Amino acid sequence: MADFFSRLGRIWRHRWLDEAQVRRVLPQDMLERLTRRVAASEHRHTGEIRICVEAGLPMSYLWRDAPARQRAIMLFGKLRVWDTEHNNGVLVYLLLAEHAIEIVADRGIDAHVDDAEWAAMTRRMGAAFREGRFEDGLTQALEEVSALLVEHFPSAPDAAARNELPDAPVIL
Repeated sequence: MADFFSRLGRIWRHRWLDEAQVRRVLPQDMLERLTRRVAASEHRHTGEIRICVEAGLPMSYLWRDAPARQRAIMLFGKLRVWDTEHNNGVLVYLLLAEHAIEIVADRGIDAHVDDAEWAAMTRRMGAAFREGRFEDGLTQALEEVSALLVEHFPSAPDAAARNELPDAPVIL
């Protein structure tokens, strides 16, 4: 019976929040600054970074009691983050209903970064978010992901800038 009420509470949290809540947490001016930061980052390396923020999981995930990680992996594919020339795309996914943060990295960059480093990055973002500093947390994550991509996939100095994916955060 406790499991039933736990699941019901989870469904309620996810259905209660909507895109308007995401827009309160990430207003338009912040989204524009994040877009510019992603674009600036991608001039320094050949990787692609996507930010995706979702208020709550779709009912199909809630009925299956699927974790946020499963949704992040699905969005990694749907947003085509996996489809970069050097397999070095990174998705930063936030699920507001569960205060969940997931970083999904393609195999090219993931081969160079151990799980502990991704987890530490997620913890630092979580600390900023708990204090209500969403822009700081996302900016810090962008800087850390960028540093890894610059280290392992730097842009050639004479190479033309190539942008394989949109830079704007995705709000669901």
